[in-house]
Amino acid sequence: MARAARALALARAAEGAGAAGPGPGPGPGRARLVLLPPGGGAWPDPHGWREAVAAAASALQAGGLVAVPTDTVYGVACLAQDSAAVRSIYSLKGRNGAKPLAICLGDVERLYRYCHVNVPDELLRDLLPGPVTLVLQRSEELNKDLNPFTSLVGVRIPNHPFMRDLARACSGPLALTSANISSHGSTLTVLEFQDLWPQLSLVIDGGPIGDIQSPECRLGSTVVDLSVSGKFSIIRPGCALTPTVDILKKKYGLLPESS
Repeated sequence: MARAARALALARAAEGAGAAGPGPGPGPGRARLVLLPPGGGAWPDPHGWREAVAAAASALQAGGLVAVPTDTVYGVACLAQDSAAVRSIYSLKGRNGAKPLAICLGDVERLYRYCHVNVPDELLRDLLPGPVTLVLQRSEELNKDLNPFTSLVGVRIPNHPFMRDLARACSGPLALTSANISSHGSTLTVLEFQDLWPQLSLVIDGGPIGDIQSPECRLGSTVVDLSVSGKFSIIRPGCALTPTVDILKKKYGLLPESS
């Protein structure tokens, strides 16, 4: 019943937002809404899950922007190696061009291609996948038009089966940012960023993320800079600050960069 009610609400919202039917092509009025089946790709609807992943991957490959559920808040993704799509994300959000975008990957192993890593692999796996963005030195493999003003890049591997499957289905990293206008609050349901739908190619509805009444659920990932050997710097406290700092200090002996 809850799924049916959600589908009805989405259909009504789509009419108001001018979202169109099938078709991955980007551009105003082209957003297609897809309800993500429960079960993380297993029972009861693995076919529907695979279809959702394939539809999102197709829209991204076509240069589109796709709204996605993550383990923290709703996000908007594009192909990080597609310079035009990256520019579209900045335009969508009204985002300051000097604010960097994170990249999103499906597995820790892929991180080494796009970053220079100076921490133990075990540390990466203690924090990823999870609600943490790790800031590292970028490699030459990464699109030079993505955050050209910095030698660093934030890396996300969300602890969300759809995002991991989608990232694995794409040949390169995704660029990922929150699904909201810059300086506005983060979103926990697709209806909360309904104003963005006409500029999206696809909206993947994974249902509410966390408690929509709780401000803590809107904090986003904890962003930590690990680019300086032996030290760490918290850029954004986010939703996982305490466990992240405990791992860095107590298990690996890293020091706050100010110390």
